Amino acid sequence: MERTTEARNPASTHIDTMSTEEILATINGQDQLVPQAIADPAVMTPLTALVDAVVARFQRGGRLFYIGAGTSGRLGVLDAAECVPTFGTDPEMVQGLIAGGQAAMTDAVEGAEDSVEGGAADLKARHLSADDFVIGLAASGSTPYVIGGLDFAQAVGAGTGAIACNKNALISAHAAIAVEAVVGPEVVTGSTRMKAGTAEKLLLNMVSTTSMIKLGKVYGNLMVDVKPTNIKLVDRAKRIIAAATGVDFATAADYYDRADHQPKLAIVMINGGVDAARAAAALAQADGFIARALAILRG
Repeated sequence: MERTTEARNPASTHIDTMSTEEILATINGQDQLVPQAIADPAVMTPLTALVDAVVARFQRGGRLFYIGAGTSGRLGVLDAAECVPTFGTDPEMVQGLIAGGQAAMTDAVEGAEDSVEGGAADLKARHLSADDFVIGLAASGSTPYVIGGLDFAQAVGAGTGAIACNKNALISAHAAIAVEAVVGPEVVTGSTRMKAGTAEKLLLNMVSTTSMIKLGKVYGNLMVDVKPTNIKLVDRAKRIIAAATGVDFATAADYYDRADHQPKLAIVMINGGVDAARAAAALAQADGFIARALAILRG
């Protein structure tokens, strides 16, 4: 396996003698290569297949697990955690597992990423089933913890995907769908929290956001299943209702209360001209998609 993530970057060979502005410009210039790498059909084609496979598992009641070590693991935990307030998901629906457990979010846990058994054990502890999907994350593409998790997932019949930043990554051979976003050598040799980490963050944003859109958690481009857990999000929820329906803020706020603080329900009530019970029934029949629910109400 060719490890470009460990190669020296010719653009930064003398970065230690550069001025502050030159260092920043070099880092920024290299960062701009990341979205270009992701746009490559060699990345987008398997990424599309990966998202469709994840959505299919969600539709049958399954869960999504990200599994990784170090930066990759932390990014998986972050993406999973953000699905809850953004899309109103149950915390069980998308989960991030990191080698070494919660302590590894802030401190290195010696040897955790080298344990093949650890990846399998963490998924087993969460009662992984054939309805679930596991995405292994490893910038290098060779993390034993991830390989162990993917092998266990395949053994129980769960769906599997891999995201790496090297060609012919080892984890790719342990997953049904492999995404390899090769972003090239890092500005600081081997520091994969930089371009590789950025690539993983972008890819995870794409996976989770697209999956949630395909599940009806977005109407137009509005996050209609947002969970209003603080003042900012309560205000956003009311503005989402107003934007989706054309009513003024005061009316949106009234329907927000009448819909038991559920923006999606309030939108169907207003645009469908129905009470909460009929709106909820239409949404249930439409599998949570607002446009379909409104079509049902209109006959």
